[in-house]
Amino acid sequence: MLGLYPTWFEPGISSGWVVAFIATIHVLFSHASVGSAMLFAWLARRSVTHNRPEYITFIRRYGLFLLIFSYVLGSVTGPGIWFSATIANPRGLSALIHTFVWVWATEWVFFLIEVIGVYLLVYLAGRVNTRTYLRLTAIFALASVATLLIIVGVLSFMLWPGSPQWAATGSVMHAFFGPNTLAQVFTRIFFMLMITGVVGGIIAGAIKDPTEKSVIGKALAAVGSVGAVGGALCFMWYVRTLPETAMLIIGTRLPVHFVDMMLAATLAALVYFALTAFVPSVLKRSVAAVMTLVLLVFGIAPEEMAREMIRKPWIAGQYVYGNQLIGRDIPALGVKSDLSLVAQKGVLATHPFIPDALRRPNEQNMAEAGRVLALTLCSNCHALGKRGMRPITRFIPATATVADVQSYLAAGLYRGHTAYMPAIPLPETDRRALATYLVQAARSDNPGRLALRGTQSSASKE
Repeated sequence: MLGLYPTWFEPGISSGWVVAFIATIHVLFSHASVGSAMLFAWLARRSVTHNRPEYITFIRRYGLFLLIFSYVLGSVTGPGIWFSATIANPRGLSALIHTFVWVWATEWVFFLIEVIGVYLLVYLAGRVNTRTYLRLTAIFALASVATLLIIVGVLSFMLWPGSPQWAATGSVMHAFFGPNTLAQVFTRIFFMLMITGVVGGIIAGAIKDPTEKSVIGKALAAVGSVGAVGGALCFMWYVRTLPETAMLIIGTRLPVHFVDMMLAATLAALVYFALTAFVPSVLKRSVAAVMTLVLLVFGIAPEEMAREMIRKPWIAGQYVYGNQLIGRDIPALGVKSDLSLVAQKGVLATHPFIPDALRRPNEQNMAEAGRVLALTLCSNCHALGKRGMRPITRFIPATATVADVQSYLAAGLYRGHTAYMPAIPLPETDRRALATYLVQAARSDNPGRLALRGTQSSASKE
């Protein structure tokens, strides 16, 4: 039997996009936190060297804001990612945990230091001597950057293992440090500075004293501008480190407007920083809040979605597909590919959660068996209706026959005809069932309801 779990079906958007939505919001909170930690260390040092006590006051105010913005909301969306990813692709998340269990444990230690650190910076501001406070800001910054280094290593592995030797050795070091790890680290560090420069404006905008607001505004603008320019340059470096398959997907599948949106967000941030630096009256809470939303929608969202798309069809380490099937052998982990079993016996016969009545489908339940296959193999990326994210019926002409679709499944899908789609060598029975459902769904006015009726039918039979 295949080691598959039940499929989490989200009509219209697919489970993967639910994870992406939560993760995109979480990136705003987490990046603002790490960027602020670096900002605090710099401001604390300047408060001593330039005799600017208002910097310490701002650190306390901004830190108090972060307790809610990053550490409360971030601590909600963070577990939200874990929960949604666990039910969306349990085998993919299991692969990450088994590879990086001690690395993740280390990251949680640094995160604990972060949480304690931000409390200390808020409540000890002005209550301890300068040397001690500077040390606290330095520890806070180092712990925050350490969490970044660890998480980026895991994200890099999700795209491509660090070394080809990893499959044979299983070494964390071979998995962790990939060709694009360092480039991604610096790209994120700079964009974190840009984000914290914008988010910091929400706090600076409430400062009443014009002189103090001007001083803080210029500091935030300087950090944010460096982050925007440095992030753009490092992003070009990062793109050059991507594997060939990722570049192919960028050229053929990635929407052109993603790059335009990210460029527009960066330019808007630079204009915002210029205005707040030289026209302090522009620095208002409302303006900073709007600019934060601009970065989230036009900067972070397309970047994170693009990062998710370029690793298709894999979800982890180039061996776990997005639909949970294992696509390659990993000798070091004792992992065997599922594809030979699928080709020999099919998914219907070997998926442990397929209703018994559908394991050997007949003419009466062929379409229902195909719907189950579509849910298992396709719904993580495709909406099963005619609306939503990448509707699967968009790729099936209304005039297509079952034989036509079955022939396509025996050729393209069997061998994996594109870099974006996984190779799934379904046997003839499974191909016929899936083709029957796809043809009926393409001809139906509401294939979403067709899927729901099939779900109810399965439930009644079970």
